[in-house]
Amino acid sequence: MTGETTVSTAARIHGRSAQRRVLRALLDQLPTRGGPLLVTGEPGLGRTALLSWTAGSFRTGPVFRLAPGREPDGAGPTPGELLAVLRAAARRAPALVCVDDAHLLDTSARAALGHAAERLPAADRVGLLVSVAGHRAVDPDFAPLPTLRLDPLTPPRAAALLDDATDGGADPAVRERLVAEAEGNPALLLALVRRLSPAELRGRLPLPAPLADAATLAAVAGGAHTCRSAAAGDLLLTVAAAVQASDGPDVDAGLVLDAVRRLRTPPAVAERPGPPPEPPEPAAVPGRREALPEQLAQGGDRLRFHSALVRRTVHATAAPERRRAVHRALAEALENGGRRLPGLLHRSWSLTGPAPAQSLADRLASAAGDGAVPAPYGLRATAYARAADLTADGATRAERYTAAAEQYLLAGRPDRARPLLAAARARAAPAAVRGRAELVRGLTELRDGPVGDAHQSLLLAASLLAGDAPADAATAALAAADAAWAAGDLEGCLATLAPGSPRAGEPAARPHTGAELPGKHPATVVRDHGAGMRALLQGRLDRAAAPLGQVVERGRTDHRPEALLRSAAAALLLGNVDAARRAGARALAAARQLGSETLVPQALEYLAYAELRAGRHPQARAHAEEGLRVALRTGQRNTAAHHRAVLALAASIEEDPDTVARHVTAALSTARRHGLAQAATLAQWAEARADLGRGRPFDAADRLGLLVLPGPGRGHFAVWRLAVPCFVEAAVLAGRHEDAAGVLTDFADWAAFGADRQAAAQLARCRALLAPPEGADGLYRRALDRHDEAGGDFERARTALLYGKWLRRRRRPREARDRLGTALAGFERSGAGVWATQARDELRALGAAPHGRGSGALTRLTPQQLRIARHVAEGATNREVALTLAVSTRTVDYHLRRVFAALGVRSRLELARVVGQAERAGPAEKTGAQP
Repeated sequence: MTGETTVSTAARIHGRSAQRRVLRALLDQLPTRGGPLLVTGEPGLGRTALLSWTAGSFRTGPVFRLAPGREPDGAGPTPGELLAVLRAAARRAPALVCVDDAHLLDTSARAALGHAAERLPAADRVGLLVSVAGHRAVDPDFAPLPTLRLDPLTPPRAAALLDDATDGGADPAVRERLVAEAEGNPALLLALVRRLSPAELRGRLPLPAPLADAATLAAVAGGAHTCRSAAAGDLLLTVAAAVQASDGPDVDAGLVLDAVRRLRTPPAVAERPGPPPEPPEPAAVPGRREALPEQLAQGGDRLRFHSALVRRTVHATAAPERRRAVHRALAEALENGGRRLPGLLHRSWSLTGPAPAQSLADRLASAAGDGAVPAPYGLRATAYARAADLTADGATRAERYTAAAEQYLLAGRPDRARPLLAAARARAAPAAVRGRAELVRGLTELRDGPVGDAHQSLLLAASLLAGDAPADAATAALAAADAAWAAGDLEGCLATLAPGSPRAGEPAARPHTGAELPGKHPATVVRDHGAGMRALLQGRLDRAAAPLGQVVERGRTDHRPEALLRSAAAALLLGNVDAARRAGARALAAARQLGSETLVPQALEYLAYAELRAGRHPQARAHAEEGLRVALRTGQRNTAAHHRAVLALAASIEEDPDTVARHVTAALSTARRHGLAQAATLAQWAEARADLGRGRPFDAADRLGLLVLPGPGRGHFAVWRLAVPCFVEAAVLAGRHEDAAGVLTDFADWAAFGADRQAAAQLARCRALLAPPEGADGLYRRALDRHDEAGGDFERARTALLYGKWLRRRRRPREARDRLGTALAGFERSGAGVWATQARDELRALGAAPHGRGSGALTRLTPQQLRIARHVAEGATNREVALTLAVSTRTVDYHLRRVFAALGVRSRLELARVVGQAERAGPAEKTGAQP
């Protein structure tokens, strides 16, 4: 090994915030304690850049870089010598030791480094950062070390890197192709950008095919794809080829063994009847773990590459004749085992040249559309796309590209669907084929694009399909209404659902693929759901209940996820939360069973909304967290924005405002770009509710006023009424009684509508807030009675809290204590920490001592002083605090002077710091943990 001491500036890193936090924590602890960390990842993911960033960020001591040297095996330092060197480095100051590409060290050096890393005392203040390649298994010398694994960049982060590299100059379609082709590998993404001309990058010239060619892949892989023998090379190529027609990154080891034997058997021998003989000489084969090339891993009877990039490189850089031979051997092995669809795919890849092969294309398309043959959506999509490539007729080719895009959409790969739709659009085709393509395009944009564009594509699809496929036309029309709903376009939604729009009929004859397109439903479901939605939007619940009830009822016996999703949506429209939860749960199970990742986050979205409507925020958060992960993984940014909004609403009742702000920012970022009015309204409501819970009614009233008061900026037509109770409470506390009273007429109509079980109780609570003293008592009691009928801990606790506050100010302490105690219990059961704090403060003001967290220095304050201190620490003025607590400004001034004296602070800034530190220390005191 060779070494050097450097002091450098931090390198620029893209999309590695989580990894940088881990490395920053390592650096932050070095003044007191050291430790090792192993960084691994496939070629191109940025291991070296991350080590450079870490070295450049370390300012409190020297940085030592150790690199693979040229010493003969056994000539490196012993473990003891290396340990002594590392310990000596940290005698004067903390030290950071970076070892890049440690897998290239010789045997003795690896052993010495691993031994030293395991035995390096934490007290020696040495941080040891070791990087190894992720295209092979981690060496046993380094396996015990804590590991930081670099994963591929997510599509949004890869897109951000691309925008930075091109100054945002890439055409949107080209941008999406590049991000999809790079598969999250930053080095490959940048290499693809460098390969394109400015005209290609801007979409003025067609992109080269293949986009990631052998030379580009090999340059990024950096030799990681090479092997030491022809036998190992055959095995690597066979696994790489087999993965192309596999459902996932691994393949059956028996299939690979069969194909390798066929590949190595002379043609004359292969023509003899019976199974192929053993190869004439030993070869690296599955089943002998020690014989596997380092690029492969074996788990049970499955083989896979450690690195997806290396797998792609192995396949791309193979000699064309050998690659075709491997595909031919795999086709024979699969066909011999009765696996028709993947066998035909490999047979098509074994062809010479790009000329059409109509017979094989027809057989491949037929197999892809055979619903009796179990196959994942991704495999069907690949087969349809390959069949299209081999088809000469333009209209048939367009139809097959569209079918491939449909299957990719079901597989949760909209990035792969869009280029196929563009290829289909470029060819002349009948109206039914063009309509089908527009339907798939519209559904793709509905989940991951501007919903206004989706609306227009779906309307066009409905008109094109009306003649030949009326059922598909009705599906397109209903989806267009969904797009208008998401955009908050009430007129567009009503126009799409108007009588005369495509409604019912029999579907046009087309291949059955084992699953329907997302949004595809029987004609009766489409008709009933559309009629119910239209009646609901017109304010006619009496006319909406019957057709929507039919949709809900069909969900009890239907097992298809699409029908169950419509059942859940209809139940939510009717306010039947229990039915929505049942249908959503069954839709989720059905989607998972079918392997449709496109529908999984949508089912989780309905489940999350149902739990929110029922006041079960922890359950809503659990569904939304899972839905967000799947939506981001499958490229459904619009669905992800809805899950972010749900998470913001769930977090708004808790004690961490940063979590609310993070989810609101992320939701609004997509909502504003894609026109998602519903998601935006929910996110903004969450932000305002967090303000209200933290005792900031002025900010809450300002935010909520934009959503609920009449005007062009009013929130989504189906959501803004849900935020009215929060606005009334905030407006009353902020002294805006007229505004609060002005929205109650509409809210009373909503409560009478019957679609929200909590609305009647909330209406009584709002009227109590605005009522004179002689009328408020009865209204609060009526509200609590209605809550008992509707259920829901959180909303009932809010009413009990407001009633308890009202009673305390009317000097009825015994009654107030009962109501506030009930409120505290309800908030704690709901996980509403920020509201529970309000209830505790009110109880302390009564002289009660509720179980809760202590706050160190804050215990010197009286309950009233504590309340004022918290409001001032949040940034409220004395006047705002006075209005919030219903006291005079002079009272606030008096108590605030006492607070300053008790805490020994001289400014509001110091007060905010002391309160913040005490509040953060509270949880540790409560659990007995050390800060």
